[in-house]
Amino acid sequence: MTAATSEPKAATSTKPRARPRRAPKPKLPEPDHAYDDSAPARSALVPPRPRVPVTGAPTAEVPAPFAHNAEYEFARLLDFYGVEWVYEPRSFPLRWERGHVTEAFTPDFYLPDIDLFIELTTLKSNLTAEKNRKMRQIKELYPDTKIMMLKKRDYLRLLANYGYGTLTPGHVPEVDRVMITQAKLQQRVHELGEQISRDYADKEPILVGVLRGVLVFIADLMRQITVPTSIDLMAISSYDGNGAGAAAVRIQKDLDLNIKGRDVILVEDIVDTGMTLNHVMEYLQTKRPASVKVCTLLNKPARRMMDVTLDYVGFEIEDEFVVGYGLDFHQRFRGLPYIGTLKHDLLP
Repeated sequence: MTAATSEPKAATSTKPRARPRRAPKPKLPEPDHAYDDSAPARSALVPPRPRVPVTGAPTAEVPAPFAHNAEYEFARLLDFYGVEWVYEPRSFPLRWERGHVTEAFTPDFYLPDIDLFIELTTLKSNLTAEKNRKMRQIKELYPDTKIMMLKKRDYLRLLANYGYGTLTPGHVPEVDRVMITQAKLQQRVHELGEQISRDYADKEPILVGVLRGVLVFIADLMRQITVPTSIDLMAISSYDGNGAGAAAVRIQKDLDLNIKGRDVILVEDIVDTGMTLNHVMEYLQTKRPASVKVCTLLNKPARRMMDVTLDYVGFEIEDEFVVGYGLDFHQRFRGLPYIGTLKHDLLP
């Protein structure tokens, strides 16, 4: 009987057994690619996900999409100054585990005009310390991102630094909102000065202003013009010229300079109906200047009744009653550094 043959045993090696190789650790995404910048930013009109306010204060009276009154107040302030904003526009990943984001930070606001993220904070030291830690991480991981953490007392200082004005809505309760900020006014006046300087190269124009609303504008404009200029002022008043409701202009203060044969730039604060401007232009032409052009800070075409030519225009505005930067309402508000709209209930 043939003995059964057993299967041969595997040869035993004297070499140490190789340890099984571990799967490679997944590579974590780079911070700059952890967020899809092509995705549309969340609209300020879309309520965000519910979250607990950082102060723990009740939020029953806070309108959507805000989680706390401080955010709502800051948004109202931005609206007053005409600053564009987006609420909670994106999240910044801060930590990852196995390729997944485990910690992120979402700033409260983004201001596109100045490319700045804003996080609001409270006086609670533990919350402020935690936010400071996250802010440091953002600056390390996203060095090209401009971000600031603000307390309430810092709001106005920030807006003033960026040229949005120095007065709060509470200081000027009659002003509904800022239509043109201080920074935009100064930038546009500078551009007008450059344009006039090019057009009047090798000439010496006379700037003629009509008192009193034009005072601030003509003073700033003159300093932006690089060719030699002279300045003169006149005062006028409107009256019923023929008893049929047709307004006419009475010269209350005439020019002091002789403009015969000179290039004249008539500087206006605002042109609406065009009737006063037309009368002034006709009067200036009787003095036989070499040329007369019109430079106006504001143009309100919705109220135009007379066809007039405007050679230099700062801003075209809608049909609103505006004050500031020399413009008044019952001799008030001329000193405001911006152009603001007056609340409608104050108007006759």
